[in-house]
Amino acid sequence: MRIPRRRLHLAAGAAALPAMSRIAWAQVYPSRPITMIVPGLAGLGGDTIGRLVAERMRGSLGQPIIIENVSGASGSIGTGRAARARPDGYTIVIGFNSSHALNGALYSLRYDVLNDFEPISPLVMGPIVFYARKTMPAKDLNDLIDWLKANPDKASAGFATVGHHLLTALFQKQTGTKFTLVPYRGVPAALQDLVAGRIDLLFGTPDLLPLVRGGIMKAYAVTSDTRFAQAPDIPTFAEMGVPAVFWSTWNGLFAPRGTPRDIIGKLNAAAVEALADPLVRSRIADLGYDTVPRERQTPETLAGLQKADVEKWWPIIKELGIKLD
Repeated sequence: MRIPRRRLHLAAGAAALPAMSRIAWAQVYPSRPITMIVPGLAGLGGDTIGRLVAERMRGSLGQPIIIENVSGASGSIGTGRAARARPDGYTIVIGFNSSHALNGALYSLRYDVLNDFEPISPLVMGPIVFYARKTMPAKDLNDLIDWLKANPDKASAGFATVGHHLLTALFQKQTGTKFTLVPYRGVPAALQDLVAGRIDLLFGTPDLLPLVRGGIMKAYAVTSDTRFAQAPDIPTFAEMGVPAVFWSTWNGLFAPRGTPRDIIGKLNAAAVEALADPLVRSRIADLGYDTVPRERQTPETLAGLQKADVEKWWPIIKELGIKLD
């Protein structure tokens, strides 16, 4: 049977509509506000970095980025919400070592930390600092280790993230020391108890260093492979004979798996432009972090950071026997 030419044209046009709609949709992206999930409390380092970058990305994308703080379970609640979001570019999430690497070995998750997200760009990197109450008698890390061995189970260390929990347990294993680990629901509560002298030790982010400079608490070592530029007087763990306690914390932007590549490209370009802003870079430095170098602000770099943390830390987590519910 011969089909009229007009019907053929209509059928061809109808078949092309889905593809054309997808192309047009991508071309006009974004046409409404974007939500950035921050899987942590407002006011902490990751939240501040997310807000800095989001505000600057707004100028590039022409749409506001609304911050939604979803804390709990070391970031897995907010990260899980992002994993279940529509992959249309209107939900992104700021991720960390814990939320997008370590949690996969520590929790029974309903998402895959590696395979359920599309990396957009790494944002910042920095070391973790080993803090102590200001009245701790040890003058340096080696003195501290000797004191802890001479006073087993008399000291306590707080932790509020799985990364800091892991570092504390690893430090005990590597140094043969024993002390009580005290969990906290958030960094502010742990910090408050450290300053008050109710706990003795705390692994924490570099944005707490002003408290050290103000004499409110001490800092014994940093977890980076070289001394931290913003605190050159604090030695590394490797310098002090504990090389296994090495950690480089990172923050990065992710989208749900299946988000179109051209949208990932637009988000990456906006993030790169934000990180090039001198005001953003200055504020990030004030927080104690380093902006990821321009040539490494790629989805591939962020995926590599995730994979490296999984390959390094998952076996250590298993060896230490750490499992959380």
